[in-house]
Amino acid sequence: MEKIHATTVLGIIHNGKVALGADGQATMGNTIAKSNVRKVRKLFGGKILAGFAGSTADAFTLIERFEEKLNSYGGNMKRAAIELAKDWRMDRYLRKLEAMLIIANETELLVISGTGDVLEPDNQIAAIGSGSMFAQSAAIALKRHAPQLSAHEMVQEGLNIAADICIYTNHNIIIETL
Repeated sequence: MEKIHATTVLGIIHNGKVALGADGQATMGNTIAKSNVRKVRKLFGGKILAGFAGSTADAFTLIERFEEKLNSYGGNMKRAAIELAKDWRMDRYLRKLEAMLIIANETELLVISGTGDVLEPDNQIAAIGSGSMFAQSAAIALKRHAPQLSAHEMVQEGLNIAADICIYTNHNIIIETL
């Protein structure tokens, strides 16, 4: 059986606000399996946002582990992310998980991958998933040329543009903000 995957997740910090959004499409091979998957959520009492791309079951496992790390490190997002990435790379079970995460608080935006990377992207814009380059390109242009827009509006438009181009991204967009 093929794994369910493919999505676009986009996060932006702009003018002191953070927005993280994702489309709702999950695909199995070349078929849409579900069109309204919720891929972003608030964690740690609503202080941290998390979004995932990749295998849904794998991503849920990683988000649960990340929440455990957050609790262990008193909500220190960067430390929890680094510890998760170390575990993900070293643990025999976790190493097989196929997903990526974007996590954010009001001041930091991080991408966590299974290769042990914890990246703080340039321009306070992060994107993952099949339509990530489309969404990220749109977000960079919006941040540069339409700074009057809010972080929420930039994420909305970036994901809409990705959905217009990427066959693995749809217009059922959910955005969380801090």
